[in-house]
Amino acid sequence: MECSIPEAEAEAAECDLSIPIARGGPIYVPNMVGHSTRVPHFQTSLLSELENLKAELSEDFFNLDISVDDLKIYTEDELMDMALKEVFKDREENGKNHPPLLDQPKPLCIVKNSKRKRNGTNNSVIESDCIEKVEQVVRIKQKQEEDKAAVKLHSFNPVCRIDDASHKSTRTERMRSLRSTSSTRKLNTVNLHEHTPVLYPEVVLSVEVYHNVRKGSKIQELLVLGGQTLAALRDKIFCSTDQVMHKAGQHDPSGYFLIEDVFCPDLRDPSAIDLTRPILDWLQNSKDEAQKKWEHIITGELQRKQKAIMGGGESASQLPHFRSFEMHKIRFCDLSFQLGAGYLYCHQGDCTHTLVIRDMRLIHPDDAHNRALYPIITFQLKLRFQKCSVCKIFRATKVTVDDKWTPENPCYFCDECFSLLHLAEDGSALYTDFIEYDYNHD
Repeated sequence: MECSIPEAEAEAAECDLSIPIARGGPIYVPNMVGHSTRVPHFQTSLLSELENLKAELSEDFFNLDISVDDLKIYTEDELMDMALKEVFKDREENGKNHPPLLDQPKPLCIVKNSKRKRNGTNNSVIESDCIEKVEQVVRIKQKQEEDKAAVKLHSFNPVCRIDDASHKSTRTERMRSLRSTSSTRKLNTVNLHEHTPVLYPEVVLSVEVYHNVRKGSKIQELLVLGGQTLAALRDKIFCSTDQVMHKAGQHDPSGYFLIEDVFCPDLRDPSAIDLTRPILDWLQNSKDEAQKKWEHIITGELQRKQKAIMGGGESASQLPHFRSFEMHKIRFCDLSFQLGAGYLYCHQGDCTHTLVIRDMRLIHPDDAHNRALYPIITFQLKLRFQKCSVCKIFRATKVTVDDKWTPENPCYFCDECFSLLHLAEDGSALYTDFIEYDYNHD
């Protein structure tokens, strides 16, 4: 069962306003977990770095004319044209600096000889200047080739290409860029009359929620403010288990988050039960057993075998001191967490999801600056609905298993087709040797 948004909210989304979200995004590396951090520490360190950067960039720096001519790559023809222009420019300047003296007459023979000498001198000077300029062109060209070779990406180098056969046999972890959140999103602002400005600086967390059965499948991604409570996040997490339990009349408002060593139960509803209390009581009353299970969880199989062969020793790690705070009374900025680590969200008794805080950044001018809009859903898994196996028109609402009159097992029905096949005119069942379930979506 997938996580889904209720149909009423989906219909209201058609009237929503477009709210921009900051451009860009980090590069996510699977199985990479950051160090333990806190929102206030991140905010303080980042603001300190920004202040240091502003101090280094003085006002005089912004008045400098920055030229990018040195970054241009010239062709050979352009370099030769530049060299010839410089040669003739130098010749013109030399001619202007040494004009002939018209007031002093010279003998004709001297004039002829001087013309011959001058022509020979000019030819030799032009030839030497051209050779010098060509050598400069050659040096510039060599420098360009060296710069191009230095910045060439390894992915374009044939030597660094990975063999297809070895690539298939070897599983390699690659850095993959997450879907950008630069596009405008449709947010539910139909019934929103409140506008609470977000004060700078504010930290924005990117939180991922994963499937309860297919643990590696992400179903939601949300933007949460660091000053918001965990209860605000839970109210935006949609799971079909909640819908099924509502429909069955067995909905349980209880639930909790486990982030590092802090349990956060949801006790806002008077009928809610603290699901973390039995766990904390067991940790308190069975410390030895809890310590062994903790070592088994955090220690790999190889280390356990080595410990069994080499003998006992110091325990791998001490059992954390778990605490409990109500979900609506604790904020993200009050918690310590690791970026990329998997945490627990549990609801409806035993429906568990993995929760990952994937990114943390300062709020951007392109973000929505209305606190009432957060948490913002930036990704929602597309749902897949089955049609009725009989009419092939309407969406299925029921599914039967081991039904003797159906061509498929399991078989999907809309309400009309199910009644025609399984119910008599008076509403009584024609036969009961099958199993019936309500169907929501895949």
